[in-house]
Amino acid sequence: MAKQLIVKSPTAVKPSTKPNLAFDPTVFLKTEGRGRTIGRYSKDQPIFSQGGTADVLFYIISGTVKIVVHSELGKEAVIALLGQDDFFGEGCLAGQSHRLSAASAITDSDILRITKPAALKALREHPALSEMFVAHIVARTIRVEADLIDQLFNSSEKRLARALLLLANFGNDGKPQRVIAKVSQEMLADMIGTTRSRVSHFMNKFRKMGFIDYNGHLVINSSLLNVVLHDQPHIAGVKSVEGEVEGKGALKSL
Repeated sequence: MAKQLIVKSPTAVKPSTKPNLAFDPTVFLKTEGRGRTIGRYSKDQPIFSQGGTADVLFYIISGTVKIVVHSELGKEAVIALLGQDDFFGEGCLAGQSHRLSAASAITDSDILRITKPAALKALREHPALSEMFVAHIVARTIRVEADLIDQLFNSSEKRLARALLLLANFGNDGKPQRVIAKVSQEMLADMIGTTRSRVSHFMNKFRKMGFIDYNGHLVINSSLLNVVLHDQPHIAGVKSVEGEVEGKGALKSL
């Protein structure tokens, strides 16, 4: 009697019990991968130049970056100081072919470079990353509008106070905040649209009133908010005179 051939049906594939790991944008932005490389920039090292090809998005893992614009006459204006977890160079994602500004590190910095195709693909595929990026764009837009209002309507003294608070990432806990980056008075003057002597004058004024401390590092105290919150702060002690010669205890640099 012939043996009956038994054909076994293929074994069903069991669903994987391995959990699907959720996409974490913070991990994505701090690791290398396809289209993503991490670069180490030393102090004062250029990252990109004005007029250069715009084809990369940048993300600051650590450090501080200065964004500047150069005029045809060779003048330089500081338009932003960016720190950890900030994006920059995002204009390439909106069709910008050449950089409208220049960027350089002002402290040793670790920066993620994401090629334009890789950045667009990641933003399309990962809503968490898109949400984080959009929040950054909105925050930057609000900051630019506030800077413009500050420049148009506020005194140079008030603009300097606001710039120092922003540099220190001043929070709501009221504790003194240290400014990590060593920012020169020339840079502060560029940021607020005044002269270095004027900045030096106000810095000494702030120190005498206890708004800031300086002992090797600049520390911002919560009392500096008084300058920003009041249109006419009553700060006694030093007369505000354009071009006044600084005293013996003047802060020559920060």
